[in-house]
Amino acid sequence: MSITPERKSALIKEYATNPSDTGSPEVQVAILTERIVNLTEHFKGHKKDNHSRRGLLKMVSLRRRLLDYVKRKDEQRYKTLIEKLGLRR
Repeated sequence: MSITPERKSALIKEYATNPSDTGSPEVQVAILTERIVNLTEHFKGHKKDNHSRRGLLKMVSLRRRLLDYVKRKDEQRYKTLIEKLGLRR
């Protein structure tokens, strides 16, 4: 369910806005998206796992708030990010 440290560092390198960036909204959204995808796969086999489902809903909500923030600050960054991640909207 969790992402490996190697995958996390690869996501940070891919979505970072500068070489020392680890916490920009783009990086946070990318990491959350990876975790959401992993949890979605988990629920295909564990349909009654409601405790993890609550965590999934919190992650989706946090990702939505971060995306709204990016959209408010810079519309082009937002469009680039959702295109890169393959998110609907």
